[in-house]
Amino acid sequence: MSESSPAAAPTSAPPDGAGYTERLRLPWWLWLAGLAAAGLLATEVWMGADGVRAWLPFVVLPPLTVAALWWLGRIRVAVLDGEFLVDDARLPVRFVADAIALDADGRREVLGVGADPLAFVVQRPWVAGAVQVVLDDPADPTPYWVVSSRHPVRLAGAILAARDAPARG
Repeated sequence: MSESSPAAAPTSAPPDGAGYTERLRLPWWLWLAGLAAAGLLATEVWMGADGVRAWLPFVVLPPLTVAALWWLGRIRVAVLDGEFLVDDARLPVRFVADAIALDADGRREVLGVGADPLAFVVQRPWVAGAVQVVLDDPADPTPYWVVSSRHPVRLAGAILAARDAPARG
């Protein structure tokens, strides 16, 4: 996928230039494949039948597919106001020991056989990169977060910059 693609670019930037925001949207070809599968399934259910079976699959399955595809691509990853936000999870950056940008191989290794079962993971298979955020919070048993990102180097940099920034107050 090219860098100029809307799905590959961060969706917005905070006004002051600090922080990071990205949505983990599905690529266009997954939308196409999902809608094609919904159309095929609707046709299979219909198969020349009369009555409700003639129109109901075409009215129900495509909207359900669109809703499911939107739901899969809804995750927002952001570094704003001293917090690392992943969907509805919040991590104050003061608890971040390190943020490591991972390519596809690094993500596979971190999430492989030796992965810690207490780790917080938000992984999207259509996004190659990820960031491993190592935590330093004695009160939290979670050792690290692994979060998919199309721009893992920029996300890791934003997390570390937010952690190292002087506290506002």
